[in-house]
Amino acid sequence: MREFAVCANHNTSGLALGGAVRLETIHRMQPDEYRKMAEVEDGMWYYRALQTHVDRELARELPANGGRVLDAGCGTGGLLRALQRGRPGWRLRGVDLSPLGCALARERTALEIVEGSVHALPFGDGVFDAVVSCDVLCQVTEPVAALREFLRVLRPGGTVVLTMPAYAWLFSYHDEQVGNLRRYTRRETKALLTGAGFLPGRSTYWNTLPLPLAVLRRKIFPPREPASDVRLYPAPLEAMFNAMMALEFFWLHHVGPLPAGSTVLVVGRKPA
Repeated sequence: MREFAVCANHNTSGLALGGAVRLETIHRMQPDEYRKMAEVEDGMWYYRALQTHVDRELARELPANGGRVLDAGCGTGGLLRALQRGRPGWRLRGVDLSPLGCALARERTALEIVEGSVHALPFGDGVFDAVVSCDVLCQVTEPVAALREFLRVLRPGGTVVLTMPAYAWLFSYHDEQVGNLRRYTRRETKALLTGAGFLPGRSTYWNTLPLPLAVLRRKIFPPREPASDVRLYPAPLEAMFNAMMALEFFWLHHVGPLPAGSTVLVVGRKPA
């Protein structure tokens, strides 16, 4: 899981801004974290909730057949696997800076996965209908530069869906283990989008109900040995978190955005 007990992401996105920074970003997330994600992405409550959120936002914008979607920072391919199963008519591609992440994603999805940086996407202008980037821009020093690349590869009117770990005050051992440089509020994430030229759309926090547990774990009772919180929990705990996420989905569908949470989700649109 990425938030409440992980923000572990889809990748450690790299930079085209200088070797020293790039190496720091790559090495901040250890190879073991990729292997851990590959093992739990299909079953862990956090990843299942994340996949549901992203699928919901994309389905609002894309046709059932023919939508061209890029997962920018696809890591080990868990989101792409979920979209493959639920949206077989979409054309999916992934990009990630990590050779190990790319290899695992190719093995798990059989999709075209390209090794590359979010700061210099190896695709032409206007070739995608949507770009998804989950807990990636929190790992680079120039997120607006990456967002301008997302803008470039989107068609006019195309959609971007971002998730970020929330609240700088919640930064902890977990962020250090998975390579996060900082955490963002919803307002800050929207400001990144507009600063890159996107029109802001829907936005919300989520992981609202588990937030008190995240605070306890991250700030009050941290583990003795620093390690990320990416793991599959015992079945009763997984069921409890899945029930919390079901309540949040219901709220988002019937009431509106959630006012707080340990993860931010923001949707933007490229001007037409």
